[in-house]
Amino acid sequence: MCVGRNPRYVPEGSIVFFPIVPDVLFCGLAGIVAIKGTKHKQGLIERFTSIFEAISAKGLAEASAADSLGAEAPAEMEKALYTIKQDIDLQHAFGQDGSLDILRRFAEKIDGFIQIQEDALEKRAGEMSAGDLEIVSGRLITLKDVLWELKEDLLKNQEKILELSGRLGSLPEFRKFYRLNSMLNAMDRLEIRGRDSAGLIITFRISLDALDRAVTHIRHAGLLTEFENRCTPGDLMNGSINLFKDTVAFTYKTASVTGELGKNCRELRQQIAGDSILKAFLAEGDEDDLYLAHTRWASVGAINIPNCHPINNSTLLPSGMTLLEEFYPRYGKGNWRINATLNGDVDNYQQIMAANESAGRLVDPRLSTDAKAIPLQIERYLLAGDDLQEAFRKAVSTFEGSHAIAMESNLEPEKIYLALRGSGQSLFVGLSHHQYIFASEVYGLIEETPQFIKMDGERPRLEGDPETTGQIFILHNDRGDGLSGIEAISYDGHPLRLTERDIRRAEITTRDIDRGAHRHYFIKEIMDAPSSVRKTLRGKYRIADGKVTFNFGAETVPGNSQKDLVEGKTRNIFVIGQGTAAVAGAAIAEALKACLKGKELNIQAIKATDLSGFVMGDELARSLVIAVTQSGTTTDTNRAVAIAREKGASVIAIVNRRQSDITTKAHGVFYTSDGRDVEMSVASTKAFYAQIVAGYLLALFFAKMLGSMPEDAILRQLEALEHAPSLMNRVLRLANEIRRTAWDLVRLKRHWALVGSGTNKVAADEVRIKLSELCYKTISSDIIEDKKHIDLSAEPLILVMAAGSPEIVLEDIVKDTTIFKAHASRAVVITDEGETRFDGVADHVIKVPRASFPISIILNTIAGHLWGYYAAVSLDEQASQLRDFRIKLSEILTRHEEMKLSVFESIADTRLHGIVNEFAGTFNNWRSIGHVANLNVDTATDLTLLLKYATGKIAHEEFRKDFWDKRGVWPPDLLDATLSRAIDELSRPVDAIRHQAKTVTVGTSRKMPALKGVLFEAVAALGFTAENLTQKDWAAVSRLQPAIEKLRGYTLYRLSGLDEDGAPTDDSTISVVVKGGIAEGMRSRADIATPLIGTKRTIVKNRDVYAGGGRSDGASIIIMPLLGAGLDPEHLLLFHVEFSEILSADQKKMTLGEKLMEIKNLLNEENLPWRDDCLRDIPIKILLGEAVESIADMIKKGI
Repeated sequence: MCVGRNPRYVPEGSIVFFPIVPDVLFCGLAGIVAIKGTKHKQGLIERFTSIFEAISAKGLAEASAADSLGAEAPAEMEKALYTIKQDIDLQHAFGQDGSLDILRRFAEKIDGFIQIQEDALEKRAGEMSAGDLEIVSGRLITLKDVLWELKEDLLKNQEKILELSGRLGSLPEFRKFYRLNSMLNAMDRLEIRGRDSAGLIITFRISLDALDRAVTHIRHAGLLTEFENRCTPGDLMNGSINLFKDTVAFTYKTASVTGELGKNCRELRQQIAGDSILKAFLAEGDEDDLYLAHTRWASVGAINIPNCHPINNSTLLPSGMTLLEEFYPRYGKGNWRINATLNGDVDNYQQIMAANESAGRLVDPRLSTDAKAIPLQIERYLLAGDDLQEAFRKAVSTFEGSHAIAMESNLEPEKIYLALRGSGQSLFVGLSHHQYIFASEVYGLIEETPQFIKMDGERPRLEGDPETTGQIFILHNDRGDGLSGIEAISYDGHPLRLTERDIRRAEITTRDIDRGAHRHYFIKEIMDAPSSVRKTLRGKYRIADGKVTFNFGAETVPGNSQKDLVEGKTRNIFVIGQGTAAVAGAAIAEALKACLKGKELNIQAIKATDLSGFVMGDELARSLVIAVTQSGTTTDTNRAVAIAREKGASVIAIVNRRQSDITTKAHGVFYTSDGRDVEMSVASTKAFYAQIVAGYLLALFFAKMLGSMPEDAILRQLEALEHAPSLMNRVLRLANEIRRTAWDLVRLKRHWALVGSGTNKVAADEVRIKLSELCYKTISSDIIEDKKHIDLSAEPLILVMAAGSPEIVLEDIVKDTTIFKAHASRAVVITDEGETRFDGVADHVIKVPRASFPISIILNTIAGHLWGYYAAVSLDEQASQLRDFRIKLSEILTRHEEMKLSVFESIADTRLHGIVNEFAGTFNNWRSIGHVANLNVDTATDLTLLLKYATGKIAHEEFRKDFWDKRGVWPPDLLDATLSRAIDELSRPVDAIRHQAKTVTVGTSRKMPALKGVLFEAVAALGFTAENLTQKDWAAVSRLQPAIEKLRGYTLYRLSGLDEDGAPTDDSTISVVVKGGIAEGMRSRADIATPLIGTKRTIVKNRDVYAGGGRSDGASIIIMPLLGAGLDPEHLLLFHVEFSEILSADQKKMTLGEKLMEIKNLLNEENLPWRDDCLRDIPIKILLGEAVESIADMIKKGI
């Protein structure tokens, strides 16, 4: 007796319960490949804890700075923790030997120790040299990383794994839940790239004996029916199970209309945690597990479960049945499955799908994503005889557009294939002891490993040969770890050699990418800014007995640089940078000018590119260059620094990141914040504030050194700087008020501008950059007094930087703001607390604490950054409403396609009317209050029209006039595509700029079914389509078709000589084009062109379908006008028919349509009762062809 076995593999005479025949019966981007043969190490916990004991014995109170915190011990502790994190077997043991409780208590101990050391550092920082301060800060940062990784990456994940699995389970089971949890964590972090749907597939080997045990468990649990249903072959759906020989794959998917951060992964976790069938298999499954996951913004196709990645190669036969097996010459016949995910676009997917359709391989109409082209194109080459690697290479080489692709298949279940080509997409392969983990962003893999290889999809292997652009990686699970398990080739098939030099190390940890409770990194980083400024100030000076001592060592300001300034050898100070750093440089230059007034120094803020391009060598030889950069990796800045140093300049770098490129090029380095204050958002904020503070500290230091400022003035400035964090926090507490000033106003104006005077022009320039990055606009930044002479005719929205302005300037700003308003501009003013003159002038006033330079720049800027953030969120909220409507629309249109509705039936659907009318109310309200300013004019106009066309409020023949360049596209589809365009115009992802974020949602072009029925099919056979019918005539013909018993023949006529409105004239003629059926033997006066007269002239004039008897011979006929390209009647089509003689009264009522009401009205006027059986004895030909008065007379006689 066997349970769940393949009958081919059991002894003769066996009884098989629930037989499994995998080949027949059972019918963002990230992933993991588990590596075979990894071994467990001993003594890791003991080593980890013992290192900390050594560290805790050398706190700042007990040791010198050089020996504090155990010298290199924090780094060793971090390595030890990484080794523990890499050892899955050890983590499994945690649940059995009490190690978890030990580590939790240990984490509390480390946390307490760090707090004590932070407090000690705050007290002792001023006593330390700059070098010692950097050493201690660096070690403390490492300890913070260790604590975070222990609590969040290790301990919290143990809890998550237990929530998924429900119990500790066996070691093989734990390993799979560990990797499932890692995959879900990666997806959670990648959701900032897209989150309207998410999917995951886990594949692993299982022996037949293990399969028996799993199915037995499932049977006892009463889950056999569910198991059988989930094994149904077809496209990957939520809960799908695919069995084949010795592999099993489980798929989980979810799609969300709202795209709420975290929602999709929560749902996937709940599904996995509640899946008893999965747990039955994981308890028995072997190793060789692969994981493929994807989180998506819809690129092509509706947001639904079928379109959620991964996507497989399942197709339908013309009969509608799923194709169960395929024969690939290299692999034989089987239920082969190819599963793929896509970031980016396959621009030529429609051609690929059409080729498959032509070959009789159809796709489920619910599935319309371009990702479907990937497995189908791979299959094309497998069918031609290629192996999987070559089929994958050939397939991806044919794809047009930028793309990142991951694929796995039961053809070779020990591998995952990756492909990358073009700009805008990325793939990183993380190297771990026990697995490869790949992701489209570094932050998708750093929880597991800091080491990775970045694939290169842009640089051709052969310079100038685009065919060699793109890389393919094949990840093997049986070749060991590191580089040994990665096979790399170019798109042209040439092998690529990977070396240790290709391995990079991530400069961030999961602590850096934690968003906390904030929706975006951008707002989190603004909220972190006061802390960054406080850390920048920490330990840089001491104040004692009214005297200031600066704590800048040679590593910050080299001795030669100081000497040259004192001796007057330095004649120039150039402050350089690019982008935001260059704007911070402008503020620093202003600070240097103010603090070094009276000194013979040429102080300039200059772009790094201008320094390297236009400043001569002899000038640089007598110069101090202060290079400002956030990451230290800006190419233009680093090149300028290298040139300046080569020409003899002294270089000081202001930078946020230790060990970055610029730190090896500059003579001295001033680290902002704690030297590793990572910004995840593309739009930098907190670094800008810290850079200004760092530059001002340098300016005060130089002032003391050169004697250009009295001691008490320097002291006052430092005391003012110490208040900067608290003042910044006061501005941050205005966030809700600032949100209110931005929310509606930004929707009213297409053109925006920033203005500022004096040093506030720096704030204007910086906020301009952030607004441009956040809101995708070209925005001007001008001197306030100049604005009225430049572009007020554009009637822009103007953000005025006025806080901290002198009284004499402030008076002018009030006047200029009044002028702005008089020219129909909108104005938001940032000014000082207590200032009331703008209250009745500006649209909104944001009041920040009073402060002097340079803090006034920071407060203006932080308020402007917050304003820009809420501006972007406001616009994106409009895009979200459009997106929500588009999803609902797409769901209905997909149902229409499944039901094979014609375009006219689709437009007539009341459910479609309901959602379109609801959104039309919202959109029309936007238009009425001016909230469509950020849409292109053609987009807003198209949407307004299409909301009416999609519900039939405007006749569809008019659609061809309004959208003459959109032939073959119907209103609902064009509405879908136009919504996509509008979403793209309004989407603002905040943490990424447009070309780094996948926000575009393109429209889906559906192939509408042909019009059905005997008459429509005859129309189509003559080469005409629905476009040649008016909506009214389509409805009339649809009603007539059930009344036709037989189509006997036809005559197609051409119309000529109509006037410019398509109406008959005295010169109008009619002539036969072609005849068919019984009409072939009939003579017609129109066999040669003849005047258009009689019934046919009336039909052309009224543009109505005629049905009834012929005027001359009484024959049963139907005549319909057909429109030409100019939307006027160009042909008449006459059908010879036999009407049914057995129609019921209800069928006759349906056929008569509105004519029935006219008949009833005539009878009602004479107070005659109506009964449906009044129609019973009147032939349908009479009812259709005779005038309503004649029919009413017949009924009266019958009554």
